[in-house]
Amino acid sequence: MSNFKCCECGKTASLQTLNYTCECGGLYDLDFKAPKFSLDLIDKNEFSLFRYRKFFPIQNEIWREVTLGEGMSATVNFDDKLYFKLDYAMPTLSFKDRGAVMLIWFCKSIGVKKVLQDSSGNAGNSVAAYCARAGIECEIFVPKGTSEKKINMIKAFGATATVFDGTRDETADACRKKALEDGIYYANHVYNPLFYQGTKTYVYEIFEQLGRVPDNFFLPVGNGTLLIGCEIALTELFEAGLIQKLPKIFIVQSENCAPFFKAKDKPLNVIPKPTQAEGIAIGKPMRGKEILASTYQGEREVITIPENAIIPTRQDLAKKGFYVEHTTAAIYAAYEQYIKTNRLQGDSIISLCGAGLKSEH
Repeated sequence: MSNFKCCECGKTASLQTLNYTCECGGLYDLDFKAPKFSLDLIDKNEFSLFRYRKFFPIQNEIWREVTLGEGMSATVNFDDKLYFKLDYAMPTLSFKDRGAVMLIWFCKSIGVKKVLQDSSGNAGNSVAAYCARAGIECEIFVPKGTSEKKINMIKAFGATATVFDGTRDETADACRKKALEDGIYYANHVYNPLFYQGTKTYVYEIFEQLGRVPDNFFLPVGNGTLLIGCEIALTELFEAGLIQKLPKIFIVQSENCAPFFKAKDKPLNVIPKPTQAEGIAIGKPMRGKEILASTYQGEREVITIPENAIIPTRQDLAKKGFYVEHTTAAIYAAYEQYIKTNRLQGDSIISLCGAGLKSEH
């Protein structure tokens, strides 16, 4: 396995460390470069995201004890200019399964027996499920107001669901405090860079299914777990010469919680207002500076979602056969608003990242 590398001071640490940050307080990245991407290195007999395991930083067979068959979601041509990636068709009904299976595979590989994590719901569902599969004890902190269906799913997997009376950011602070004080492994989807090695398979699948990648990626960004993974994989494909141009990435945020909108070197200080897009209502993205300082060589643009369009858009998608949660509908709402006043070059893809049944409040 590789090492952790601090994104602030550059100091390295063993992957065996139980510390979730560097001594300087910086977050860890991975000191890892995947082999040159090639379709020939894909295990075409494996029907999960582990068909891409040659490009992962961990090389052991423990994944077989952790996988729930995640990945391999369909890429559907919605209209002449737009594809949907149906990531709600995952074991726990959201794209977070991509990162969670990688994170819990890693935890089992280094002998972790219990994990703590904070989530607005979907990542908590995923981590709880994979912990159940892997035989790892699990406690998930969720903020007050989280969908009851997501809380019930966490409990169904045998994990402890601790509902914290505070905002999403305050919930995260409380969870980290407990992890530090009790010496429990903080298996967090933002702090641990192994998670992004799972979310990068979103791009691998699109490329394998289409033989190319669309010109524009519309990505929901709260903490940026899908964004970071996509940038890793798109850069890998570009460096391997498999795509000639990097797609434009649209960083989509709620208008009621948009710390990246018009930000320069660091996220804006925002106080989140209530939003139907609960999955991206992150006022203090922990990798905010890293996201803004990204080395991604393609074009990027931050756009916001009109709050009053989310529910009508969700209803409209359902009438067309796609029953998605509010945060997912919000991404399509942002896309629709953007193309009303802007001309998009080429085609686009949107992640349908969460199932509708999960966000019935």
